[in-house]
Amino acid sequence: MSNKQDKLVIRDAEVEDRVSIEKLMVEAYGQYEHSMPEERWRPYIQSIRESVYKEGPAARIVAELNGEIVGSLLVFLSSEEAYGRADLQIESPIIRLLATSPKARGKGIATQLISETVRRAKLWGADTIHLHTSDLMASAIRLYEHLGFERARDKEMQNGDILVKCYRLQLQPIEA
Repeated sequence: MSNKQDKLVIRDAEVEDRVSIEKLMVEAYGQYEHSMPEERWRPYIQSIRESVYKEGPAARIVAELNGEIVGSLLVFLSSEEAYGRADLQIESPIIRLLATSPKARGKGIATQLISETVRRAKLWGADTIHLHTSDLMASAIRLYEHLGFERARDKEMQNGDILVKCYRLQLQPIEA
């Protein structure tokens, strides 16, 4: 953290956080609006907005910096729950919709959110964590690779003409 007064708290989201999370996600994913055709962008951002209110995630985790929500992610326990895609055969935690506020980037917030997901996944007895992304999110891919995620080509999918890449993190067992 750059400022000694910064206080970062990673916690479960509360129902009353949802409006703030929606605002954060629209702000964070807004950087891709001009990289997508409008006919793809509108349903994409609508789906992101809806994800904040839908039931289904095993966890909704937020990062709060000095009392403001500046990061969030969802964790699902299977590809069926995350995407309605049982055919991907992922039966371990999946990170979805990781978002960090543009004004709070570079402070390790995404890394802390992923670390909390790793901690929980180990407690749940999982061997791996998965996530899906695309080349549009190059800086996120660099972070995932830096944290030890590796491509899982057998779990990738197409969204129209876009290859949705899968990354997998092999978890180390909890030391007894």
